[in-house]
Amino acid sequence: MQNDPLHFMTVVEAGAALRCGATSSAQLTDAMLERIASLDGALNAYITVTADLARAQAHQADAELRAGRDRGPLHGIPVAIKDLIATRGIRTTAGSRVYEDWVPEEDAAVILKLAEAGAVMLGKTGLHELAFGSTSVNPFFGAIANPWKLDHHPGGSSGGSAVAVAAGMAYAAIGTDTGCSIRQPAQCCGIVGHKPTFGLVSKTGVLPLVSSMDHVGPLTRCVHDAGIVLQAIAGPDPKDPYCVDRPVPDFCAQLGRSIEGSVIGVPRRFFFEGGDPEVVEIVSASLEVFEYLGAQLLDVEIAEIERAYRAGDVTFVEIVEANGAAMRRDPSKFSDAFRQRYDMMARNTADDYAEAQRFRQWFREQVASLMTGCDVLAMPTSTVAAAPIQRQPAEHAVERRKNASIFNFTGQPAISIPCGFSRSGLPVGLMLAGRPFEDATVLQLAAAFERATVWHERHPRI
Repeated sequence: MQNDPLHFMTVVEAGAALRCGATSSAQLTDAMLERIASLDGALNAYITVTADLARAQAHQADAELRAGRDRGPLHGIPVAIKDLIATRGIRTTAGSRVYEDWVPEEDAAVILKLAEAGAVMLGKTGLHELAFGSTSVNPFFGAIANPWKLDHHPGGSSGGSAVAVAAGMAYAAIGTDTGCSIRQPAQCCGIVGHKPTFGLVSKTGVLPLVSSMDHVGPLTRCVHDAGIVLQAIAGPDPKDPYCVDRPVPDFCAQLGRSIEGSVIGVPRRFFFEGGDPEVVEIVSASLEVFEYLGAQLLDVEIAEIERAYRAGDVTFVEIVEANGAAMRRDPSKFSDAFRQRYDMMARNTADDYAEAQRFRQWFREQVASLMTGCDVLAMPTSTVAAAPIQRQPAEHAVERRKNASIFNFTGQPAISIPCGFSRSGLPVGLMLAGRPFEDATVLQLAAAFERATVWHERHPRI
């Protein structure tokens, strides 16, 4: 199937076309649904396609625009939702046999916010079983294919959301991220993935994995689109005890500003070590773009970084709270791989967990002190690119997630943006991490890099 430029419009471009009358929400939605019907047999990005609902929402969006009601940049834009997020009256499986027949009675908070913003829901996207993994090879719903190489994984756990955006089967998607699950699939699929500051986006109605490290955020084709989606879904929610009550800034206001004089901290130890030397070198070379734009690169070192990675893994014992009752009730509903990893996490004791959380507070303070001297930290999203589904190198289990997971542990905002391709044609991602609640700064620096490069303009030919 040939790629039609309509399929790879950004949210900004699609919104402009809607408002000048060049297209309609109904036409955009039909184009997406037709592409899903044509391609998803090979890609397996969607678990449930909500075609009737999408068409109804699109017609409503068009009618509102004709009547002079414009809900904002997402009005009439077709998007996809990770199938871990509750949708009223629509099956929500979490990629698991435990929830394969669950039809929620209420929408998650993020779904309500997207509806208020006028977005059109195309369907629910596939994921690693219960979001506990980084390949999206699902034992119950099948492996999700990477659109750049169909026999390779797309990253995980938000693999379906990343593939939908990368393959032109949604203009944006919502994912979740506990250890890498928005940013690493964004890297593997050559798109943008932003993990917001912890507590910025409500998790009400999102099935938990590790409650103190779970985040909800956007996957998009450009940084501006990530800001638009974040603007729509951020904000306080009294139903979510982790959600902060603070004003939501304009995440897009700084996107066009110069970054001259900004300081980019580069923590080469740990983050640039291990994995595939080619991937690390591509990211290292990409940092020169910031110098060209007038920013300063500053080598930094984060103290006790290896211990932070280990303490983050200890924190995964919270999975017992999320899935322990179901595991005790019927362990056969979980795959062998899930049960093995669950048992490893469950071995951590209450004392182990308490010590990890004490260290977590200290580590956050150390990173915050370090970042008084720089605006963001820059490193590879992952030190490895996507690998063949049938031949997963054993060391990739750690390398896929070790860099990204640090910022789940701290709760800092972090974004993955495309910064090149391997010799074999696989995308490579650059990650920028900022100070808590300075998501706008992270987006600003990412957007400046994006404007100066062409990687976001490349799309897979499927």
